[in-house]
Order: sequence, then structure tokens, then C-alpha cells
Amino acid sequence: MSEQILNIADNFWNIRGDFKIGGILNIGTHASIVRCENGKFVLLDAYTLTGKLKNQVDALTNKGADLEAIINLHPFHTVHVQKVHALYPNAKLYGTQRHLDKFPNLPWQSQRTETSEFAALFADDFEFSVPAGVDFISSNENLHFSSVLAYHKASKTIHVDDTLMYLKFPSIIGVLKKPEVAFHMTLPQTLAKRAGAAAEFRDWTTQLMTQWQDAENLCAAHSATFLGDKHASPAIAAKIALALKKVERTLQAHEHKFG
Repeated sequence: MSEQILNIADNFWNIRGDFKIGGILNIGTHASIVRCENGKFVLLDAYTLTGKLKNQVDALTNKGADLEAIINLHPFHTVHVQKVHALYPNAKLYGTQRHLDKFPNLPWQSQRTETSEFAALFADDFEFSVPAGVDFISSNENLHFSSVLAYHKASKTIHVDDTLMYLKFPSIIGVLKKPEVAFHMTLPQTLAKRAGAAAEFRDWTTQLMTQWQDAENLCAAHSATFLGDKHASPAIAAKIALALKKVERTLQAHEHKFG
């Protein structure tokens, strides 16, 4: 895994970055730079830019002068927040409640990224969605399932952190397993411990598939990007439907225990 910027579609670039666990295992991370209809740019999530990466982003954004906002979407993705703000201090800074609590001295905008008030600010270009039925900010800081999903309407691209993954599997003994979209493995631990939570999650996923049925591309942290080809593979919505089917037993077990 190496740092690079991928041109996903017109006006949408995905930044693939490094993130090492224990300084050894590189599970990667990401951010995306998007040109909006007004000609300005937004950065989805934060990743410290250096060298060629920064040169590329600066070339796109007029050395940051056209970067309108930095939008932090995952409550627990905080490593790069301060450094990215320092790189582009004039960009408006948005985050979840946990970002605001963790870095109270940064000049946060008042609208938190998990709220409808925030979504309305960028409605011309994006739709945002927060998973239902799960803990958005878990009390266990090792559980990172939930995040704010962003859909860039013009490029038909979904930007998502831990909630959804696009997994590519290595060939094992000559057997190649097809890549798949999957829900993050912490779903069983983050479903809210109350009646109705599993049904809420199931309904949210179904609504997401309907609302974003035209999505063609998926950019996921810690895994990979999926570039759609309607003639070669199922649409993103169909892949999410398969992911939901694979966690149905988990949802049913939760319903059996909590209702």
C-alpha cells in the first residue's frame, strides 16, 4: 500500500494514505478532494499531505485558496485533523461532536457533520447519511463501525470510512475469491442494545440502496476503491444488498436477544 491520489471521476479524487497499527501493519486510510458546482473544493476527511500528494492537491485548489471546507466524517478518525487544519487554516472546519470535544481549541463550524443542518449546507453537491440502529460514537473506542457516509451526486461516488468496506482477496491455493462490499466486522458489537435496533439498521440500509441506487463508485477507508462499470459488474446498490444479506443472521440474533 502506498500513498497516491486516484482520479475516480470528473471532479472527484480519492487520496489513498498510510495508517500503521503498532508502526508495522499498514491498514491504510483515505480522504477525498471534490470540486463542487461553485468551482470550490472540499476535503472529505483529513489526511496529512506532503510531497507529491500536497503538490497535486495544491495544484487543484490554487494552493489551498479554493479549498472551501475540510469535512471530518468519522468520529474516531482524528490523527490528521490538526495537521490538515494547519496546512489549510482558511478552509472552514467541520466535524462530529467527538471531533469538537477532542480538539476544542480548533475553529470548528457550529454545524456538526452528523446533523441535518450540516447536510443542508452542501445539499447542492452531496447527500449524507448516518447509520441507524448502531452507536454513532461508541463508548468503546476500539469500535469504529459508524461514520457519516457522503454521496457526491455529480460523480455518483460514495465516500465511506469504516461502515462499508470493499474487500479484495488474495489468491489462495489457486482459488481467487471475487471482491465484495461488506459491512465492518464490528457491527455485532455496535448495534444498540435495545429493541428495534436491528430493524432500524436493516431499514436504513434498504433506504440507502434506494436513495443512492445510481451510485457507481465506492471509496472506502482501510480497504479499496470500486470503480463502477455497469456492463461488467452489479451496481453498488446490489453489492450493498449482498452485504446486508450476509449480516442477516447477526441482525436476527440481535432481535432474538433484544427484540
